[in-house]
Amino acid sequence: MAKTELRNGLYLRDSTEKLTENGTATSHGSDAEVNGNVVPGETQVDKYGFTGGGQHAEEVPIEVLRQREAKWLEMLSSWDKWMAKKYKKVKERCQKGIPPSLRGRAWLYLSGGKVKREQNPGKFQKLDEQPGDPKWVDIIERDLHRQFPFHEMFAARGGHGQQDLFRVLKAYTLHRPEEGYCQAQAPIAAVLLMHMPAEDAFWVLVQICEKYIPGYYSAGLEAIQLDGEILYALLQQVSSVAYRHLKKQKLEPTLCMTEWFMCIFSRTLPWASVLRVWDMFLCEGVKILFKVGLVLLKCTLGTQQKLNDCQGLYETMELLRAIKPQYMQESFLVHEIMELSVSETKIEKEHNAQLRRWKESHGDLHCKSPPRMHGAKAIMTSEPVSKQHLKQRPTIIVESPLAPKTGGEQAEDATRNGKSKKEAETKTAHPPEELVNPYAPPPDHSPLLEHTTIQESKESLSSLEQDTYL
Repeated sequence: MAKTELRNGLYLRDSTEKLTENGTATSHGSDAEVNGNVVPGETQVDKYGFTGGGQHAEEVPIEVLRQREAKWLEMLSSWDKWMAKKYKKVKERCQKGIPPSLRGRAWLYLSGGKVKREQNPGKFQKLDEQPGDPKWVDIIERDLHRQFPFHEMFAARGGHGQQDLFRVLKAYTLHRPEEGYCQAQAPIAAVLLMHMPAEDAFWVLVQICEKYIPGYYSAGLEAIQLDGEILYALLQQVSSVAYRHLKKQKLEPTLCMTEWFMCIFSRTLPWASVLRVWDMFLCEGVKILFKVGLVLLKCTLGTQQKLNDCQGLYETMELLRAIKPQYMQESFLVHEIMELSVSETKIEKEHNAQLRRWKESHGDLHCKSPPRMHGAKAIMTSEPVSKQHLKQRPTIIVESPLAPKTGGEQAEDATRNGKSKKEAETKTAHPPEELVNPYAPPPDHSPLLEHTTIQESKESLSSLEQDTYL
C-alpha cells in the first residue's frame, strides 16, 4: 500500500522508489519531468514547487504585495540605517510576511550571511573544490533523496537541487570539521536552496548554526536538551494543564521538540506557515521556536477536555505527531505567536537556571558553544559592518526620462542630433533597399515545434546573479 504524502512531501511512498541502471530514480518519472522540462500541463506543481496536490495558502492582494515589495527594496538598499534606527519596523514587516520575490535576499541580510560572504570572498568556492571527509560525504549522499522528495527541485536523483544540497552540506563539514554533519541540517539547507544560490545558502546555514542555534548539531545534542528543559519551564507558565500532563506521562522534552527545533519546523508545519515562521525566526531569533512550540503544546494539550483522548504516553505522542491542522494554519499560528509573551531576557534567565541544574546532575558541558544571538539586530550589533559589505550586486540603475540633464549630457545629445540629421539627409538622397527581417516567424507553423521542450540549465545560480530570481 502506498504511503500518502505527509506535510511538505517528507515521506517517500513505500516500495515505489527504485533505481535504474544509470542511477536515476524512476518513482517520480524522468529527469526532464521532475526538473520542469516537460510540456506544461503534464505535471501539477503548486506555488511553492511541491507536486502531488497544492497546499492551501492565504493569498495577499496583488496591490498589497507590490507595496510590500517596494518597502522591502527600500529597506534592503539602506539596510544598516534601518537596522540601527528602525528595527521595530523591520520586525513588523517580517511578522507580516516577506514578499516571496524578495524572501531569499531578505533572509541573507537578516541572518548576516551577506556580510559573511563579502568578508570571505572565494571561501565557498575553495571548500566546494575540496573532496571532503569520506565519512561525512557518504552519510550526506545517503540523505539527499530524503529531503523534500515531492519538491520539484529535489525530486530527481542527481538533479541540480540534490547536487547543490550536497555541495552546501559538504562545504559546512569542511568549514566546521569539529562539528561535521548532522542529519537535521539537510532540510534547513534544502529550504534555503529553494530561495537562494548555493553560496548564499551556505553562509546563511553557517549563521543559523553558529549564531541562532549554536550547539544544536554538535555531538551529544546537549544544547537541544537544555532548550527542551527551557521549553517545559516556559510551558509551566503558559499552560499549567499541558505541563502537568507531560510530567505525569514522564514524556521527555526531547521526544516531542527535537525535530521541531533542529529542523526549524520545516518538517512539521504546512509550507505557508513554515515560511512565515522562518521570516520571524531569522529576524527575532530562537524565541520564535520557543513560541511556536508553546503554541502547539498549549493548543493540543491545554485543556482537560483535550486530554480525555490521550490518557497514556503512547496516545499523547500520537497526538503530538498529528497536530490538528487548524492549530498550524498560517494566520492562526502567527497571531498566537505574536500574542505570546516570551522575551529574550526570560529565555536567557531560564537558560542560566537550567545550565546550573545540568552541571549539578551531569557536570560541565562537553561541547562549548558560543553564546547565541537573539536575532538579526543582535548579530549586526555584535559584528559592525561597512556599507560596502551590504552593497547589493548587481546594482540596477534606471534613469528617468523626466530627470534634468547635465551640461555634458546636453552637449552629447546635440552631437547625436547633428549626426541624426546628416543620416536623414543621406537616406533621403538614396532610398534604402528593402531589408528582410531574419528573425521574422515562418509563415506556417512547424509541426516539429509542437512537442519540443525547453531544456533548462542545470547550473546553479551564482551569487553574482542573485537578482535574477527576484
